[in-house]
Amino acid sequence: MSKETLTSTFTELRKGFLRLAMRFLPSQEDADDALQEAFFRLWKQADRISSREEAEALTVVTVKNLCIDILRRKSHLQTVELDENRDNAVGDPESEAQEREERFRIIERIIEFHLTPLQRQILHMKEYENKDYEEIAEILGMQPPAVRMQMSRARKEIRACYLKQMER
Repeated sequence: MSKETLTSTFTELRKGFLRLAMRFLPSQEDADDALQEAFFRLWKQADRISSREEAEALTVVTVKNLCIDILRRKSHLQTVELDENRDNAVGDPESEAQEREERFRIIERIIEFHLTPLQRQILHMKEYENKDYEEIAEILGMQPPAVRMQMSRARKEIRACYLKQMER
């Protein structure tokens, strides 16, 4: 499909795609961002799209997936109550360092005993070696989305185990 045809198809169907995105997302701005990203992704593969129907179907799937990604990112942004006295409080630096060290040891144990070897390897490459997902995928002979999924599962497992640990 030519890029001109893709552009005209997307423009004609934009209102429907926007309604779809607004069903997922609370703000028009986020919905517009999802549409823009969806169009950009389709633009890169325009030569592989053979018909208007295929373009429409791919856009619907892409918009849905992007909306879900946006919601996931926003749900991970946790807010913390502001403690106005925090900066004025005189804390014991040694005690705070010990607490951080203990939390670090707990997380290390969780990683060691609760993650799969593949998850540990991906986590190490991502967090300690600062490799991006594409590099990790190439090294491990995987697809980048599979690496992202493993990393997501590892983080969820660490978070769940850590919260359980803190409840005790």
